[in-house]
Amino acid sequence: MTDDTAKQPEQDPRDAPFVVDTDLLTEDQLEGLVQEYCTRFHGINDTENPLAEQARVMAAVRRGDLVVWFDPVQESAGLDRKPD
Repeated sequence: MTDDTAKQPEQDPRDAPFVVDTDLLTEDQLEGLVQEYCTRFHGINDTENPLAEQARVMAAVRRGDLVVWFDPVQESAGLDRKPD
C-alpha cells in the first residue's frame, strides 16, 4: 500500500521572509521602500501622482500598520501588512 500524501520538505527557516525592525534602517532606506510601495500599489490604480501618498504610507509604517519584510531568497525588501 502506498501513501498518497507525500510529505513535502519543510522550508528552511533561514529562507523564510521576516519582518525587519525599522529602527535598523536609515531614513533614506525607509523612504525608498515607501516610494516603491506607493508606485507599486497606487501606480497600478491609474493615480496621477502615486508619490502623493508617501506621507500617509510613512505614517502607516511609523504606526506599525505596514512593516518591512525581507526575503533572503530573493534578497529583496518591501512594505506590506504586519503578520497576523
